[in-house]
Amino acid sequence: MTEFATPELDVVIPDDLAKPLDRLRDAASELGISLYLVGGPVRDWLLQRPLVDIDLLIANGNPKSIATLVRKGFGKDAKVREHPQFGTMSVEIGEHRVDLATLRKEKYPRPGALPVVSPGTLEDDLSRRDFSVNALALPLRKGGGEEPISVIDLGSGLVDLGESTLRVFHPRSFHDDPTRALRAARLAARLGFGLSRGARSALRDALRDGAFGGVSGDRLRREFIKLFTDCAVGGHPSIALVHLDKWHVLAALEPGLCTHASSRAPLRRLEKVLATPQWRVREHRPWVAGLCLWLSPLSAPLRRRTLARLGVRGDTSVRVLDFAKSCQRWIKELKGTRGRGAVDLVLAELDEDQLLALYATCEPLLRRRVVRWAAEDRDTRIPVSPRDLLNANLSGPVVGVALARIRAAYLNGEVANREEGLALAREILRRSEAGKRGRRPKDAGRN
Repeated sequence: MTEFATPELDVVIPDDLAKPLDRLRDAASELGISLYLVGGPVRDWLLQRPLVDIDLLIANGNPKSIATLVRKGFGKDAKVREHPQFGTMSVEIGEHRVDLATLRKEKYPRPGALPVVSPGTLEDDLSRRDFSVNALALPLRKGGGEEPISVIDLGSGLVDLGESTLRVFHPRSFHDDPTRALRAARLAARLGFGLSRGARSALRDALRDGAFGGVSGDRLRREFIKLFTDCAVGGHPSIALVHLDKWHVLAALEPGLCTHASSRAPLRRLEKVLATPQWRVREHRPWVAGLCLWLSPLSAPLRRRTLARLGVRGDTSVRVLDFAKSCQRWIKELKGTRGRGAVDLVLAELDEDQLLALYATCEPLLRRRVVRWAAEDRDTRIPVSPRDLLNANLSGPVVGVALARIRAAYLNGEVANREEGLALAREILRRSEAGKRGRRPKDAGRN
């Protein structure tokens, strides 16, 4: 393990993380605790990429001193979650997260199983990590400025970083934790890295030995969630899935599973709209939209088996399974729409995940309609309320019909205000009553 002095680099830390990180560093110095920035944040710092989340190692603190450290660094209102079985805790700050862990080493009881964690040294902690470029540590000390910045490297991380290479630490790395293959695909897609020759060989051996069969669906699903969530920080699920296909990982998860060529363009459009939203996106789950697009070209039985393998159940499973058929219907209806009110009737039934997936699937003209509806029409309030209609002597199902008609007319510019809306409602009521009077009883005319 070697320390390398590095030139001063500009690092972009989000404003809501910068001050807590400074306080945490100062508090660690006061308490005599050695604190290290470690893993992905060091990698991204050296690549001069913005930091999103922060991973910290605590080298010599007891539970009481660590609690004091967290309280001084983040305050009493911080959302702290402890994970004692792994010796870690996480602190949520706005949209960001700081993960803190004590030094540890891991032992895998069998391929694909969760590790057994025990206390370790800094070298133990770095060597248990997935790739050499993620096994870099940066001591955080109070003050600084005159001292050169030193990065602790087990031996090849800085070299591999310069060569854009993902290197594992030993030949059975993917046996121990097969989900490292999914993380490799994610990093390769986001950073433009490739697997080293040794990593490719280790992955082939793990595939040959069936190591992926021992990984639970919950763990796999969490990795795919990260894969699609990466869109917000420059990730490319479309490329990551191609890597996993080319490496034969997808087929190892479920026979026949692949990345169909027809899903790549929609996935790229999803990446763009998640990275640079075209409308104020409501609460959503990027991985659900991603699964809809990725799996829709595949056969229904294969989609069903894949979702079961990933532990996707309930309503989410139904939505992903039905997306291919539903999307065809929505596109057909959108193509036949005339006016903004008609578009509203089609899109109002979709949740945000379906809307994102539909947008990514559509041709340019329909995408513009989706954006206009989501950005302008979706939150439009019509000038007539249900109470107004009740006061106008409307009741029962006709109220819902009238509200829908008034909304469509308002979006189309055919109704401009409350008075015109109520006039349309009275006309709907008149026609409804006329229709009832015009109905003949079943026995009418019989003698």
